[in-house]
Amino acid sequence: MSDEFPDRLSVDPNSPYYNAEILARDVGIRFKGIEKTNVEEYCISEGWVRVTAGNAKDRYGNPLTIKVHGPVEPYFRDKK
Repeated sequence: MSDEFPDRLSVDPNSPYYNAEILARDVGIRFKGIEKTNVEEYCISEGWVRVTAGNAKDRYGNPLTIKVHGPVEPYFRDKK
């Protein structure tokens, strides 16, 4: 597999942007230069991430998310 990231990636298996092969390589996200651990989805070209809003859940049990705009830098944590 190449070290290229898709433009958009989600951790939700029900999303059309979910990719288990890439997520298995332990993807990290730097947003505005700070590493984020609560990112649910990102889009590099549009420059946004969806982060969880605390422990809040919707009526289906999914975490509530907030879309935040800024520079997004995905990277693989397994690379030295």
